[in-house]
Amino acid sequence: MTPTDEPTRLTHIAIRTRDVAASIAFYARYAGLKVVHERQDGGVRVAWLQAPPRARSESDFAIVLLEMPHEAMPEPPAPDHLGFAVASRAEVDRVGELARGEGRLKLGPLDAGPIVGYIAMVLDPSGVTCEFSHGQSL
Repeated sequence: MTPTDEPTRLTHIAIRTRDVAASIAFYARYAGLKVVHERQDGGVRVAWLQAPPRARSESDFAIVLLEMPHEAMPEPPAPDHLGFAVASRAEVDRVGELARGEGRLKLGPLDAGPIVGYIAMVLDPSGVTCEFSHGQSL
């Protein structure tokens, strides 16, 4: 098998949620994401979230929310997480304080050293961990 001429690119991740509306509100408030598509698919409410159009490019990534019942995340939650880069340490602090006030803060804000940077780990409405970071070398 030969590789394609065009490299593949990661386009989206689909995650289950018990409440699409609560998850939309979370990702809008914490990450500035907007709904770019919504539908019912076989009785499942589906919403696609992306960065606002002014910040989007051809390689933009989407979070696809699927409203369906599922088991609660095990405690402690797995290390799986979604990573969001923010513009400054002050923004990590702001997200951390917002999350602390809503009972969503899992870790931080803290400086995790080179590569990882300054981070806060926050739980979304379905228990998915979201890392907000500044200073990662990606």
